[in-house]
Amino acid sequence: MFAHLRALSLFFPLTMAFFHSGRAVNRRPPGLFSDIEYAQVQSISLRMDGYVQPGDQPVPAVILVHGGGWVAGDRSREVQPLFKPLEDAGFAWFSISYRLATDMTQFGVAIDDVSGAIRYVRSHAAEFNVDPDRIALVGESAGGQLAAMAALRGGPGISVKAVVALYTPTDLGKLLRNSQYIPAQIRDSVKGTPWEAFVLAALTKLSPIDNVRRDMPPFLFIHGTADPLVPLSQSTEMCDKMRSVGASCEVFKVPGAGHGIRWWESSPQYSTAYKQKIVEWLRAELTAGTEARSPRVAS
Repeated sequence: MFAHLRALSLFFPLTMAFFHSGRAVNRRPPGLFSDIEYAQVQSISLRMDGYVQPGDQPVPAVILVHGGGWVAGDRSREVQPLFKPLEDAGFAWFSISYRLATDMTQFGVAIDDVSGAIRYVRSHAAEFNVDPDRIALVGESAGGQLAAMAALRGGPGISVKAVVALYTPTDLGKLLRNSQYIPAQIRDSVKGTPWEAFVLAALTKLSPIDNVRRDMPPFLFIHGTADPLVPLSQSTEMCDKMRSVGASCEVFKVPGAGHGIRWWESSPQYSTAYKQKIVEWLRAELTAGTEARSPRVAS
């Protein structure tokens, strides 16, 4: 009897150590997966697709946030040109859906959805073979604004190491006044009304350029020089503001390009360089040590 008890006393700690070591976690098989729920908000199921890298060592991860003017867009289409370059570079990726702004009261709520996706990937890092301390956000167009604001808000369990913002609206008040990018239903509902000043103040809170701080993660801005919807100045002025507070950023210009990587992909002169830049920059930032970075900007 005592011999059996002694054997059990040895076996139990070993069993617990096995479970706590992470080896008991159900790892997803390498390759593509789709339609995984990462959060549920007000009975809305928020879903993601992604790619799990093979191998035993945890890899860096990229969360992709599609554009669509905050009122449209699709996680499987808008950012699809980035899937293979990220896979080939050894990154895991997660392309997310989020709540669309069906009316003015919903504008900005999707920032919380991006934060929820970060929290989900971090808490399921072992399942996806991901290093939870090497997560980046990549957002295009309206998705860039959502990604930028999620990174700027930060908080426990939702910090990221880097952000890539493609042709991103960073000053929403300026766009509301001067650009056709803001959806007509949002613009027309407030323009010339007593609510306009209130809305502009609210947009300031949602504008990355008005929320920069020294300890924010480094940003790579990618922008076409001929963008008719979101002017290049939205990226350059944001980077200037970041540099003024000591944060790190870079602006990569795509000469002659308009708005949207789906449009860029139709022309060989645009379709290669920006993807190479994203991969090279992410590889450097996600493998960088803790040494201080100096602010930078590229022409």
